[in-house]
Amino acid sequence: MLENFWFNVEYGINHVLDINAYDHVLFLIVLTVPYLFNNWKRVLLLVSIFTLGHTLSLVLAAYGVVSVNGALVEFLIPITILIVALFNVFTAGKGAQKEKIGVLFFSTLFFGLVHGLGFAREFQMMVGKSDNKIITLLEFALGIEIAQVIIVFVVLFLGYIMQTVFRFSKRDWVMVISAVVVGLVIPMILNSDFIA
Repeated sequence: MLENFWFNVEYGINHVLDINAYDHVLFLIVLTVPYLFNNWKRVLLLVSIFTLGHTLSLVLAAYGVVSVNGALVEFLIPITILIVALFNVFTAGKGAQKEKIGVLFFSTLFFGLVHGLGFAREFQMMVGKSDNKIITLLEFALGIEIAQVIIVFVVLFLGYIMQTVFRFSKRDWVMVISAVVVGLVIPMILNSDFIA
């Protein structure tokens, strides 16, 4: 039982930290980069909302409620990253991230749903005909959350170093990182099977 638990948690961690599928990491980077350590509660809430969306779409897929066009989802995932990165570029230094729950939270939930659908097929194979789909899913979600917290911490830490030691302005830091991510996701969008 414990062996299964650790397998599923580890699977969730590896799902996020997989170097060959770095779209999840890119999304977390652009979600976190506008914030500092003193905003950790807000960042944790955003990341948890993303996990909630991700988990919800896996539940819907695992129980056959939804089935999606894989090529469409693989196209939409980098689009969600691009939207958040561009939002950062256009709002850097304007305090948009401090606004009330609203748009950022709902869009993060929606993006979580989209990202979860991208993993739905693999997850369905993972749980198969299992009687404990929900338990497996919760263990997997725990692994995702652990990996996301690690990435968020690294991004916040790097932001702190760049802004205190290297004297980058917060605006420049957000702009540079978000622009790099835009540069990485545009080829992902152009190379997607949905467009080809």
